[in-house]
Amino acid sequence: MAGRIRTIQRGGSRWYVDPDTAVKYPGVTSIISMLPKPFLTHWAARMAAETAVNSLSAVATIAERDPEGAIDYVRNAHIRYTKIRAKVGSDAHDMFERMLRLEEIGRVHPDLEPYRLGFADFLTAVRPEMVRAEDIAWSDTHEYAGSFDALIRVWLGEDGKPTPDRSGTPHLLMVDWKTSKSTYPDVALQLAAYANADRIISPDGTSEPMPEIDGAAVLHITGQDWSFKPVRIDEEVFGVFLTLRRVFEWDRTISKTVIGRAIAKSVRRLVTGTERRAG
Repeated sequence: MAGRIRTIQRGGSRWYVDPDTAVKYPGVTSIISMLPKPFLTHWAARMAAETAVNSLSAVATIAERDPEGAIDYVRNAHIRYTKIRAKVGSDAHDMFERMLRLEEIGRVHPDLEPYRLGFADFLTAVRPEMVRAEDIAWSDTHEYAGSFDALIRVWLGEDGKPTPDRSGTPHLLMVDWKTSKSTYPDVALQLAAYANADRIISPDGTSEPMPEIDGAAVLHITGQDWSFKPVRIDEEVFGVFLTLRRVFEWDRTISKTVIGRAIAKSVRRLVTGTERRAG
């Protein structure tokens, strides 16, 4: 591959496109979205209810002149929250990458300062070595792709904990930064997909084989604290991801081909008694 990989949105999913061959693979996060998440319905409903209660007078004022607008304001509370959190997360990820590359970080927005302090503390406590960051994991074998946060080398002692003086054994880890309220199990599917890809593709389009990965971890960093946790990416976990890859194929392609055109149907529509009397 010589051209730069680009991404497109199709049918609510992200696709990675090789400009030289026009090969198009779905993104890892889009594949993982095939997981059922019924709790999101309850979460969205609670967000709407909290907005209605906490902004009662404002909602009433809007409703007086624009009832539909008031409904939309309450109904879309979870979307507004998600957009705000996504912006903070995106800015934090950009900052983490620059800090991992040992770039000088000047003053940051007050909303990001707690994350900057937390990540700086992580770098001191763990002292990782950056190997790759924000590159693309590409799988021709299973036809998927995705941009991973970082591939780092961490030195671990016999107890499995980091040795910042690098006296322990080096381990090459696929890692993900999470700034959400909690860490969730599907991060294992995400990291397993990246670690089991065939190649790593740089921003300029150059490609090299995925190195042998020793393990994976997630850095969960909030405005208050941080924690660095190991994550399973074994064959069982990767197998679940591959199952979701098949479900994605069903949802986007196969399901549209399984029902054919009618080979027999009525020649006229049945007219009910009610319709006859109305006529």
